[in-house]
Amino acid sequence: MDVASRTLPHSDEAEAGLIACCLMDGADVVARCQEQKLTAEAFHNPAHRAIIEAIWAVYEKKSTVDLIMVCEELSSHGRLEEIGGVPFVSEVSDRIETTAHAVHFIDIVREKYLLRRLIRTATQTVEKCFNYAHEGLESFIEEIEQEIFRISEDRISESARPVSESVIEAVNLIHKLIERKGELSGITSGYADLDKLTFGFHAQEMIVLAARPSMGKTSLALNIAEAVVLPKRERDKPAPTLIFSLEMSSEQLAMRLLCSRARVSAVRMRESFLNREEMEKLAEAAGEFKYAPLWIDDSGHLTIVELRAKARRLHARQHLGLIIIDYLQLISGVDNRVQREQQIAEISRGLKAMAKELGVPVIVLSQLNRESEKEKRQPRLSDLRESGSIEQDADVVLLLARPRDAKDDFSVATDRADLIVAKQRNGPVGDIRLTFLREITRFENFTE
Repeated sequence: MDVASRTLPHSDEAEAGLIACCLMDGADVVARCQEQKLTAEAFHNPAHRAIIEAIWAVYEKKSTVDLIMVCEELSSHGRLEEIGGVPFVSEVSDRIETTAHAVHFIDIVREKYLLRRLIRTATQTVEKCFNYAHEGLESFIEEIEQEIFRISEDRISESARPVSESVIEAVNLIHKLIERKGELSGITSGYADLDKLTFGFHAQEMIVLAARPSMGKTSLALNIAEAVVLPKRERDKPAPTLIFSLEMSSEQLAMRLLCSRARVSAVRMRESFLNREEMEKLAEAAGEFKYAPLWIDDSGHLTIVELRAKARRLHARQHLGLIIIDYLQLISGVDNRVQREQQIAEISRGLKAMAKELGVPVIVLSQLNRESEKEKRQPRLSDLRESGSIEQDADVVLLLARPRDAKDDFSVATDRADLIVAKQRNGPVGDIRLTFLREITRFENFTE
C-alpha cells in the first residue's frame, strides 16, 4: 500500500490542548514537556509547531509564558500573521479550562510523533532493502537497528545513574550528619521526642499521619505546619508550606491556626467572650501568620492529577519545603469506574511520586478503620483504611491515639495522646507521648 497517499498519525486536538496548557501554566507544563523529551517536531500541524517553538523560546528567556509574550515572539520572527494572527493563537489558548489533562495531551502528542517516525523509518528501510547492493548484510541490519534504537531512546527518559554519583551524594550526606552532631537532618516537627526518632522530616518522604475521626490529626498537622513556618529558633529558616484542605475551608483552618498560636479558646471566641488580653494575643498571632510562607488550598473534589499539578505550579514559583494533605480518602479517583481500593492505591503512588518529584516531605492525613476501637487496643499498621498500598508507599507512618488507660470521655481540658511511629523506613519505631490542650486544639511536648 502506498504510504505517501495516507494521512500520517496526528491529533490536532491534543496538540492544541497541550499548547493551551502551556499558555495557561507555562512554567509547569513546559517543564513536563522537556522531561518527556518533547520537541517542536512532535507537532504535526505547522501552525501548532510555530506556536510551540515560540513558547519554548519565551520560556528559555523568561522562565514564564503567557499569550502576549508568545504573540510578540511570533511577530518578531514574522510568523504571527502567517499562522492566522492573534485570533488564531487566542482560539487555541481557549480550548481548555484547566491543565488537569496536560499529561494526557503530552502522551498523545508523543505517541503520534513516534508513530510518524516509525512509519518514515520503516518506509525508508523498505526502500533500502529493495536497493540493497550486497555491501554487507550485518552492517546493513545494524544501521537499521540504530535508527530504530534512536526512536526508542526518545521514548524512554534517562533515569539510571552511575553508582559513583550516588556514592558521592551519600558520602556528602554522611559528612553533613557528622557535622550536625545529632542535630536534625530534616525539617522539625515541633515535637522533641518525635524529632529524636526521625531526625526531622526529609525530602522525598511520604509521611502518613493516621487516626480515627475526632482524634486531632488535623490539629497535629496544623501544629507541625506552625512549627515549620514560624520556627522557634532564630537560626532555623521558615520552610514554605502548602496545605491541601479537602474537608475544611481555608477560613476555618486559619481560625484554628490563630487560636492555637495565640493559645485562645476557639469556643470562647465563637461565643464572643474574649477579653482584651486574648484579643491582643490573636492580633499578634495574625501579624505573625500574615508574613508566614504558608499557602492553603481548600479546593474540593481534587483528583491526584489535579493535586500534583497545583503543587507543581506553586513549587515552580516558590520552592516548597513541606506539603500537607488533609486527607487522603477525600482525594477523588481519576477513573470512578474502578474499585475504590485501586483508586486509593493510585492516589497513594501519586503522592509518593510527588514527594520524589518535588523533593519535599509530604505529610498525608489518613483514616483508620474501626478494628482498634472494637478490640479496645492501640492502632497498628493493618488498621489503615484501604491500607495495602498506603502502608507500602509510606516512608513513615504515625498513628495518633488516646492511651489505653485513658477515660472514655473528654471531660478534662488536658489529655495525654500517644503518637505511635509504626513504620520508619530509615529509622527506629516506637511510641511518643504528647499533651493535648483541647480548649485551644493544640498538641505540645508531653510533661508529667
